Amino acid sequence: MNALDVLRERGFVYQVSDEEALRRAFDESQVTVYCGYDPTDSSLTHGNLVTIMMLANMQRCGHRPIALFGGGTGMVGDPSDRDASRPLMTVETIDANVAAQQQQLARYLDFGDGRARIVNNGDWLRGLKFLDFLRDTGRYFSINQMVNMEFVRRRLDAQHNLSYLEFSYILLQSYDYLELYRRYGCTLQVGGQDQWANILGGADLIRRVEGGRAFGLVAPLVTASSGRKVSKSEGNAVYLDSNRTSPYEFYQFWLNTEDADVERYLAIYTFLPMEEVRTLGKLEGAALRRAKEVLAFEVTKLLHGAEAAQQAESTSRALFRGEAAPAEAVPTTSVPAAQLAAGIPLTDLLVTAGFVKSKREARPRIQQGVTIGSERVTDERYIVTEANLEDGGVMLRMGKRFHRIVPQP
Repeated sequence: MNALDVLRERGFVYQVSDEEALRRAFDESQVTVYCGYDPTDSSLTHGNLVTIMMLANMQRCGHRPIALFGGGTGMVGDPSDRDASRPLMTVETIDANVAAQQQQLARYLDFGDGRARIVNNGDWLRGLKFLDFLRDTGRYFSINQMVNMEFVRRRLDAQHNLSYLEFSYILLQSYDYLELYRRYGCTLQVGGQDQWANILGGADLIRRVEGGRAFGLVAPLVTASSGRKVSKSEGNAVYLDSNRTSPYEFYQFWLNTEDADVERYLAIYTFLPMEEVRTLGKLEGAALRRAKEVLAFEVTKLLHGAEAAQQAESTSRALFRGEAAPAEAVPTTSVPAAQLAAGIPLTDLLVTAGFVKSKREARPRIQQGVTIGSERVTDERYIVTEANLEDGGVMLRMGKRFHRIVPQP
């Protein structure tokens, strides 16, 4: 299949520039495609998986992906999805985050023999001379068009501050595309739908400066059907770093996918054949849990490997049935010995464990029942102490989804 058909069938296409010309490019030769990743954290999150899987699917179709890390643009911060300025990071923090994030891409892309590349835009952006950049690049950008960009209008309409630093971000991202076009023959940039204007800016810059043809393709914003948000800003992000989100927690996140989203997520986040995806998506009722297990297993296997996925699956099944599970496979939350000795209100411990966001939210959940070890607790005033230790820890369970061990200090 043409790579564009693969992407469309699996739900990755929201908008594409010059679709017929891009289709011909995919048919006629190997296309070099890139996506950029912001070094705002030491770990990418599940939100990055959409574009990562776009690159991986195109590589499977014979094309060459570039993962571009923002060692340069990270010094500004992408304002596209922000209503306020990002905190500025030090160069040392940016470089450390880039190094950590790069390791996470190897699970999805084959970097052998130049089949994919990792590139850092700090290699060219940090050495730019300001006046040269303005003369050679800035002159191609119209302020009239830039003030009509969605994030600019949103900030101005809300009378929120928009610095010149952030306003200039589109110039830097566009220059990235031009530089990748010159260095590697890159003619396609992909991203989320919020990147559409930035991507078109880069393609237009390539046309104006080099007389070349370049394309843009963006994926739709992927959210749960209920509108539930999972992100760093919501405080419930799912990280690709196993030290931030364990394989078991990662598996559980996908296992708890809403019924209406199972087929869509199978198409986007796994490499399963679409015929199997559609078959699993048709399951209903209790049988739908099997489809969710397939989703959780496949996504976890891609990131953490088959062994970790199998352990997460067996642990999840055991806990779902109320059976014992290997302690090392269940996430832990540490508390100071003195705090446990003095006694911790269960409401506080549920917040610390990440089961709920606040004590106010914890109280009705406790009234519905929380299991501590083998004891079911419904008293919101319950105090957890050393007396609750069993086999070197305190096992907390809240519903089928939340399990946590508080190890003995």
